[in-house]
Amino acid sequence: MSLLVRINAVLVLGVALAGVLVGMVSSALLRAEARREVLGTASLMLDSALASRTYTANEIDPLLEMQTQSRFPPQSIPFYAATQNFLALRERHPDFYYKEATLNPTNPRDRATDWEADIIQQFRRDPASAQIEGERDTALGRSLYIARPIRAAADCMSCHGLASAAPAALIARYGRDNGFGWQAREVVGAQIVSAPFTEASANAARVFRGVMTATTAALLALLVAANVALYFMVVRPLRKLAGHVDAVSLGHAGAESFSESGGSEIAALSAAFERMRKSLEKALKMIGD
Repeated sequence: MSLLVRINAVLVLGVALAGVLVGMVSSALLRAEARREVLGTASLMLDSALASRTYTANEIDPLLEMQTQSRFPPQSIPFYAATQNFLALRERHPDFYYKEATLNPTNPRDRATDWEADIIQQFRRDPASAQIEGERDTALGRSLYIARPIRAAADCMSCHGLASAAPAALIARYGRDNGFGWQAREVVGAQIVSAPFTEASANAARVFRGVMTATTAALLALLVAANVALYFMVVRPLRKLAGHVDAVSLGHAGAESFSESGGSEIAALSAAFERMRKSLEKALKMIGD
């Protein structure tokens, strides 16, 4: 096997390993960036829902307080306001999801599904946990979600403590069976926002393919350049040197002198062969004389 072939085998192996390493690193970075972007959007939407709840509690609830004596307007409840606001958003963005999931809600639509109940139980098992992030499959594709715990505040107890102490208007609207028995500071639910991950993942895959195409082209160009450099700097001078050595070994009197051109190592080798050639000529002359 020639020197050029063996060197190429090593270069190809190195290029392949470099390509695999670049692929693994870029894939991980692109996926992490796509995940960060989607979770950032979900976090912004969750903060928007919190802002809607705060506005309702501070601005709307005082205006409707007098009406709650005779009837119960759900618009006065921050949970309801945040949910309605998000439902309007979902009309244009159906792949986003928001829910204030509760284990024992007053309004049945807020009842936690199985996967939402699992998240709530995680918050209950770990009271110090402030946020949970994860992935899940939906009918519209892969989604990322952010969840934050809902704790029963002191002002919730008037409606969600004992059913006997709840406002009559609330009982008249929702009945006595659900939404009661909460304990102050107890985790009763979770705010959950899901944002689509499929599109962001597909964009990351497209960028990855572009990166790998450019990387492959660059590595191939490097391989070609290395081959050209090896041929002109190492292989061709060595072949020429081998031809001269072969001519001298066959006793050709007209063998030309060894050229000391090329890299320092090739030049040093040529100089050594040139000294050997001269010494051999002198020795042959002495024998002939």
